[in-house]
Amino acid sequence: MTDDDPYRWLEDLDGDAALAWVRERNAETLGRLTAAPGFARFRDDLRDVLDSTARIPYPSWHDGHLYNFWKDRDHPRGLWRRTTLSEYRTADPDWEILVDVDALAAREEENWIWQDATLLRPAGRRCLVRLSRGGSDAAVVREFDLDERAFVPDGFTLPAAKSAVCWIDADRIYAGTDTGPGSLTASGYPRLVREWRRGTPLADAPVVYEGRPEDVLVYAVHDPTPGYERDLVVRWLDFFRSEYHVRTGDGALVRIPVPTDAELDTHRQWLLVRLRSAWTVDGVTHAAGTVLVADFDRFVAGGRNLAAVFTPDPHTALDGHSWTRNHLIMSTLADVRSRQELITPGSAEPPRPLTSADLRHTDIVATNPDQSDEYLLTTSGFTEPTTLWYGRVDGDRELVKREPAFFDASGMAVRQYFATSDDGTSVPYFVVGSRPGPALLTGYGGYEISMTPSYSGVIGRGWLAAGYTYAVANIRGGGEYGPAWHRAALRENRPRAYEDFAAVARDLVARELTTPAQLGTLGGSNGGLLMGVMLTRYPELFGAVAAQVPLLDMRRFHHLLAGHSWIAEYGDPDVAADWAFLRGYSPYHNVHSGRRYPPVLFITSTRDDRVHPAHARKMAALLGAQGYDVSYYENVEGGHGAAADNRQLALKWALILEFFRQRLA
Repeated sequence: MTDDDPYRWLEDLDGDAALAWVRERNAETLGRLTAAPGFARFRDDLRDVLDSTARIPYPSWHDGHLYNFWKDRDHPRGLWRRTTLSEYRTADPDWEILVDVDALAAREEENWIWQDATLLRPAGRRCLVRLSRGGSDAAVVREFDLDERAFVPDGFTLPAAKSAVCWIDADRIYAGTDTGPGSLTASGYPRLVREWRRGTPLADAPVVYEGRPEDVLVYAVHDPTPGYERDLVVRWLDFFRSEYHVRTGDGALVRIPVPTDAELDTHRQWLLVRLRSAWTVDGVTHAAGTVLVADFDRFVAGGRNLAAVFTPDPHTALDGHSWTRNHLIMSTLADVRSRQELITPGSAEPPRPLTSADLRHTDIVATNPDQSDEYLLTTSGFTEPTTLWYGRVDGDRELVKREPAFFDASGMAVRQYFATSDDGTSVPYFVVGSRPGPALLTGYGGYEISMTPSYSGVIGRGWLAAGYTYAVANIRGGGEYGPAWHRAALRENRPRAYEDFAAVARDLVARELTTPAQLGTLGGSNGGLLMGVMLTRYPELFGAVAAQVPLLDMRRFHHLLAGHSWIAEYGDPDVAADWAFLRGYSPYHNVHSGRRYPPVLFITSTRDDRVHPAHARKMAALLGAQGYDVSYYENVEGGHGAAADNRQLALKWALILEFFRQRLA
């Protein structure tokens, strides 16, 4: 295999020539799209949605407080804050501001973007805050005192890296980070994890576990639940296979004997195992997608006391789970319609339904598993603003918050259809809209991630309100029907996802909901790869294509940033047999002159350290050199979301939607 890439120079992230090219392309695209009549008002209307103070402040739960990260027009970088449950349930909660990121960035003269915070459990005044420069995945870690509302002088601190940290107790943490050559995997994540004690150099901290360079990630976690304290060390072999070990008091590691492709979770005395492939235990075969629960200590000691708490069927798959103190809430999808069931592990009681399945999506957004059986649940639909409910597993639910309607949805129908793919597979998709005409179709189709109904004020106000149609495809590669749906488009089977998406596009036209000339398609990340394939393999189906932070060069993706960790999903281009099937659909390698490609817009970020912006840069340069209609915009910050604040996010969406309005309407 040879590498004759003429645009390799665009992989030089901050190189002078590459950035000069970016500036030229940005100026062209901004000049073309922002000059449209009413663009500024359109952009500001979208920002009003994003900055609305009537949005629901989604929380996490910890030790009697609900924590929330909030952005609005007055706080573009955001506020990390907390309140009590009783205050949260009021119309106007009294929030305690913990970190004002705008003030912090100004004071320290840094381009800080909030990532998250890891709090000391089950109760404690300290947390580990992650802040990135410009929105990248790599972040600094700094210890923060919740009571003092200040960073701790001489506290735990790590420089910018894709670190993995977890509290052990008030004076010890597990830390994996970039400490120099050999400390990271080929994917750019920690290869070893240390037990770091306060006041000592990280370099002197003992190594708990050391993985191999070809692994994806190694990390350790401590569960401090009183009476159930345990330490786990996890080695990610690839994106879908892991080894879990229990760390004993003398530092020895005991492997938990489950399949490497299973997902594990622990809570109090329970071990939860979600299977990605069939597993036979003591003569009983459990199907892929089954969820099993066992007593943790008995299982690790050799017992096989496994109880199936969820068994899939051809139409139903697990969407997620949440623990309360004494119960397990299972979220499932039945033909992509969500519902929740309550399970009491160790009890003979049958599952009890919490919600019913319909065209809305329900989701558990927070529980308080250290202390109670309370939960917060949201209900949302394409045309139904999100509502948030407070409940207890032994009581009724109470409506707590309701988002306003950001667009007039009267007369808009929400329907679910099924298209037939090339191999006869039935592929579900949702359609929102009121009349035939311009339409947007989106999808993802990878990593067992499901596309479910949700309310988007931006799509609603910026697209649906104009009378246009919006569609979401549930193609193979996702998780809508469990692990088998994902595996059906894995590696050499990836084209099945593209055939599914093309089938949905054709079905929209066959139902006279739109025409090829009026059908646009939009996707990001792995969905951006989907867009690249639609552009190069199915150009006759679409009138315009937009790809955000896309993956496009399947010859070099594993050499760019985090790309090595995705080999399990796509294949290894350095293996001849794998490159043979990757070469067949790699968008960057399937651009040909003399074709009728639809107009395409690429949007990415210089600070995206997950999917390198070179994917979009090189594709745009190649298409442009052959005379195709290509637009390109690269935000200088924003990470994998391509926007660091609501101002940038509003501009990004305004550019995308204006591009489609000009090309399709």
